[in-house]
Amino acid sequence: MDFAHVPVLPEQCMRLLNIQERPQGLFVDGTLGGGGHTELILQRTQARVIGIDRDADAIAAASKRLQPYGERFQAVKGNYVDMPQILMRTGVRAADGVLLDLGVSSYQLDTPERGFSFHNDAPLDMRMDQSASLTAKDVVNGYSEEELARILFEYGEERWAKRIAQFIVRSRPLSTTMDLVRVIDQAVPKAVRREVSHPARRSFQALRIEVNGELTDLQRALENACSCLADGGRLVVISFHSLEDRIVKQTFQRMQNPCTCPPKTPVCVCGKKPLGVVITRHPEVAEKEETDANIRSRSAKVRAFERRLE
Repeated sequence: MDFAHVPVLPEQCMRLLNIQERPQGLFVDGTLGGGGHTELILQRTQARVIGIDRDADAIAAASKRLQPYGERFQAVKGNYVDMPQILMRTGVRAADGVLLDLGVSSYQLDTPERGFSFHNDAPLDMRMDQSASLTAKDVVNGYSEEELARILFEYGEERWAKRIAQFIVRSRPLSTTMDLVRVIDQAVPKAVRREVSHPARRSFQALRIEVNGELTDLQRALENACSCLADGGRLVVISFHSLEDRIVKQTFQRMQNPCTCPPKTPVCVCGKKPLGVVITRHPEVAEKEETDANIRSRSAKVRAFERRLE
């Protein structure tokens, strides 16, 4: 299938990135995906964009889609956690803006064989980078019951985590997404199943996060991305669940006020200096028109931080 991409919160992202003030600048799309956000930047400015993604399919499809923009677009396979090293290799000293659209891409969800969706039967994979070794099958069949319960509870905020973990261990080995869905369906009480959109949603989210290490390095990734910004450059981050948004919010707050001195200390002695200011006091969300047209925008929140150099 085509690597199509309807970007979420497009107008909010372009405004928060402040592209109109730096039309000849250099921007980084750290989660390239289908290239929807990158294409908006290229359409509306004369800027250059470096697109980073760990999915080889994304790199190939976005490169084809954005070929008309020539040398203004450059795709790099990699993880946005390593943005400083990636930009150094491409000869970029500082970016005017960085965009991170966290989580799984539309293409990955809509491609059954990737194993992200609980609606289609496919191998238990869930790797964003298919050259990585760890798969959802490895997690489901190899982790202890206690570790599975922890992952389901912490990453999926699943209140039936212990019971689902018990049923998974009891039903091993599991090979496909539908194997897992059936086990979850058995584990979650019938009355609860009627209350939620799909009983497997939270568990699939948790496993995907574990397989791809999505939360493990997020704080470091945000700090690294900020370090790549020029003075006045902005870091714009889209999140899709409370765990991501909480880390983004707290990291932005720490970058704005990194002082670790006791509250009653009259003068700062820790020496930690602010990296910039938070632009979004509260996260921005999609308008009803967008949520009606694109269901995946309903849970999206976007926050922005501006780098300020002394």
